[in-house]
Parts: sequence; structure tokens; C-alpha cells
Amino acid sequence: MELSYILNELGEDRELYYNSVAPPIIQTSNFACKTVAEMREMLKHEPDVYFYTRGNNPTVTMLEKKMAALEGAEHAIAFGSGIAAVSAAVLSQVKAGDHVVCIKKPYSWTNALMQRFLPRFGVEVTMVDGTDANNYKNALKPNTRLLYLESPNSFTFELQDIEAIVAIAKAHNCSTIIDNSFATPLFQNPLAMGVDLVVHSCTKYIGGHSDVMGGVICGKHDTINRIFVQEYMTLGAILDPHAAWLLLRGLRTLPVRMERIAATTRKVVEYLSQHPKVDQILYPFLETNPQYALAQKQMRSNTGQFTITLKATKIEQVEQFCDTLKHFLMAASWGGHESLIYPVAASYAEGNYKSSLPFTMIRFYIGLEDADYLIRDLEQALEIV
Repeated sequence: MELSYILNELGEDRELYYNSVAPPIIQTSNFACKTVAEMREMLKHEPDVYFYTRGNNPTVTMLEKKMAALEGAEHAIAFGSGIAAVSAAVLSQVKAGDHVVCIKKPYSWTNALMQRFLPRFGVEVTMVDGTDANNYKNALKPNTRLLYLESPNSFTFELQDIEAIVAIAKAHNCSTIIDNSFATPLFQNPLAMGVDLVVHSCTKYIGGHSDVMGGVICGKHDTINRIFVQEYMTLGAILDPHAAWLLLRGLRTLPVRMERIAATTRKVVEYLSQHPKVDQILYPFLETNPQYALAQKQMRSNTGQFTITLKATKIEQVEQFCDTLKHFLMAASWGGHESLIYPVAASYAEGNYKSSLPFTMIRFYIGLEDADYLIRDLEQALEIV
């Protein structure tokens, strides 16, 4: 399917809603039945019909069809947040007594799921440096059931060799899940590399306006249906119709936003890579990055996230730099129109570590502003470091 068709037409039966150009928000909890026989049939086929919005809703279905098509998946299921999608995907693959191998330094709440939540229910987790696929292989146990990837991973943006890890998983009868939020379906398609389930935080690039939360799991039809009747319906972390509508709106402009963000990010990274007060840049598409060739192989383009390490000896210098920036908001997420920073220093309290990362690290997200506008702001803030 062509990208323009997926984003603007797939799943949109306009003749059913008065030929409205914009999709409708079907804001209902229930769908009525005319007869007992009809209700009986709907209950028998609940994964495929509109019976109760905690299961399916037409506005949400439009989003799921588009996300599945973008990832080259047979089916998709949407959740109320990215971590809800991650949690449901992981829980669908493991049970008490199983073992999971997970990338080190994943998204913070994925880390909490792996290190605090799963062990409470008898699931063992080993965290590995995923820059070497052999670390996954060496961590395998007879009860390993899942290999979890996040490529690039959060904050430090290490990549995993997806095809190599998939080969390890298949050879040992393990399933694979990857968080593909960083790259978006436009720039990386892990299902084509053999991954079993792809998850996204739709809060980020899919929404694109910093005003909606959501998540999605993409995979084979049978696998997604099993998640529907178990984790999805039981835990109830559904995506509401209005949020789905906002995400549909975001999808319309995803290609043009990503093109602009990628181009601006390259200019900002080029500026910072030559600045004497920047010690290091963690960014997969920098030619000096040791994983540059892998980034070129697995992803079609860069996106808007990178991390810098300042040449600073005191946390106060980092704080002053961040506080002096005028056109970068300080916030936790990313993917919207506004450029952001997330300083590791914010996780330090009175000199005591709350993070394993150095206080000199600052994660950047580049939005839709003009590159020179952002560079001028960085220039004036770097003068005080």
C-alpha cells in the first residue's frame, strides 16, 4: 500500500458518515443489538465486531488499521499509553517461571516493568548491553521465552542488530518485541526483519502535537487477537475514541513533520559536534558513532532525538546552561512541534545519584522550529558553560 493511501484513505468509509472529510469521533461506550440472536453472535465474535468500546470502537479501528499497514503488520491494537502497550505485549509472552532478556537502559517505565514488576510474579529478567548481539545469546537460559529490544534505546541511543537478535531468538524458540517509537514506522520496520511484535508510544511522533497519549502493538492477526481477549480486555488500558481521533489527525502530517525534524536535527547536531564545550554527542547518524553503519542499514533516516555531554565539572554549570536556553522547553516526552531538553541533572538530589547517567548529559528533541533559531539559542547558552 502507498503511504498516502494509508494515511488519508485506509479504513475511512466516508459514505458511512455523510462523506465527511475528517473521520468521526464515535463517542459511545455501547453498541446496541436488535435481537437476542444478534447479541449472541456479537458476543461470540467480540474481537471482530463493535459491541463495547472497551473492546472495539470504529474511530480506534481506523487508527489500528493505519498503524498495522505502516508497520507491514497483519493487525494492530491500540492502548491508552505507550507503556500500556509495552506491558500488555510483554505480559502476553511470559508466565511465572519464564525468563526475559532485555536491553539495558530502556525507557524508564519499561525498566520498572522488567526490574520491579515482572519479578513479583515469578518472571526472571536479565538486562544486557545490546550493542553486541552475543550478549543476548550468552544470557539465554532453558526457560528464556522473550528477547526485548528498544533500538535505538532511550537517552543514550544504542542500537541493537535486529536481524542478528531475531536469529538468536528463532534458534532458541523465543519471541521478540521491540519498541520502535524512536524511528517511527516511516524510518524503521522491525517486522520485516523478523520481529514478532512492534510497540509504539503514539504519544510521541504519531500524535505529533503534545496533546494526546496512546500506544499500539502491531503483529500477526492471531497474536493480536490473543492479546485482545486476555491482556487488553482484562486490564482495560484502552484508547478512547477522542484520543484515537487526535492520533489520526497526527498521522496526516507525519511524513512532512518527520522530514522537517530530521533535516533540522542534522543541522543542530552538526553545529554542536564542532562546539568546544560539547564533549560528546550520542546520535546514531553521526558518522563518528561506532554504530553508524548499523543505523544506515536498519533505519531509513534520522529523527529528532540525541544526547550531548557538556564539558562541565559542576552540576551548577549544567543547570545554568539549561536554564539559560530560551527556545527549548524542559519536559519529559518528545515528538511534538516544540523542541525540548531533558537534563540528567534533574534526577540528582542534593548531590546524591538518582540516575546511573552522568549529570553532564542532556537529551535533546528537535521540533519544527527553524534550525538557525535553535542554533542561536544554543550558542548564547553555551557561552556560560
